[in-house]
Amino acid sequence: MDKHFNKGLFLTGLGSFWWGFIGVIYFEAISFIGYIEVIVHRCLWTAVSLILTTTFLFKWNEFIATIKIRKNLIYLFISGFLIFTNWSVWIYAVATNRIIDASFGYFIMPIISVLFGYIFFKEKLNFKRILAISLVIISILFLIFFSIKSIPWVGLLVAISWALYNLFRKKINVKTDIGLLIESLFILPIALIVFYLIVQNGTNDFDISNPSLMLFLTLAGPMTVIPLFLYVRGVELCGLGPTGMVFYITPTLQFLLGFFYYNEEFSTTKFVSFIIIWIAVFIYLKDLYEKN
Repeated sequence: MDKHFNKGLFLTGLGSFWWGFIGVIYFEAISFIGYIEVIVHRCLWTAVSLILTTTFLFKWNEFIATIKIRKNLIYLFISGFLIFTNWSVWIYAVATNRIIDASFGYFIMPIISVLFGYIFFKEKLNFKRILAISLVIISILFLIFFSIKSIPWVGLLVAISWALYNLFRKKINVKTDIGLLIESLFILPIALIVFYLIVQNGTNDFDISNPSLMLFLTLAGPMTVIPLFLYVRGVELCGLGPTGMVFYITPTLQFLLGFFYYNEEFSTTKFVSFIIIWIAVFIYLKDLYEKN
């Protein structure tokens, strides 16, 4: 059991590191083409990557069985819109020097998910979780009261869209990769239409005249799919509790990159709000630790 548990922690840690460091570096590096085209390529090449993995892993039977259930399609259509929103807002954050704000969203996302679990699934809340949720609300109210401009709207949208995404995915029993493939296929027509309009407008950077850039942009798919596979496999091996704690590698690395490497602005007001959030995260992690 220890061997599987340790392997699960390693894979989850690697997936979280990928999201928090490698993914940020990559998407920031291609942001010069404009965040709209980056979003298009992420949607397009994620779908292509998942089609290839589904073929390679012989999972088309699972795909067909999943789409035969109408409830699955309805929920995956909604979750597809939510993940598209999450990807779009996060890429916008990276492209516009708001990585710290995005990290705010990923710090509070698990706690927002706990709140949604209570609201929509009547999941029980203990004192520590109530306290963590209360501190998140206090942090946001603090920003509203002292500086409306300091509110990390990007982070809030990232957190709410991802928490809602998890909420809808909990309502159906669908494998993560198969579900993401179906979601990607729902998003794909939008991505193709937008890309067509970009090409028609002559503002596309994805062009045969620059094959090295074309190849680099196709990595947007693997950059999305690989950490997902790593994280999900880690959850399978060591459970939601431990992986929930390891997940915080992601926003921590995003924050450190934004502050130290990309030199993003970080006001005193925002710093105080982050301290409140970090206290909330500590309380939440302590609760997770005590349950495992």
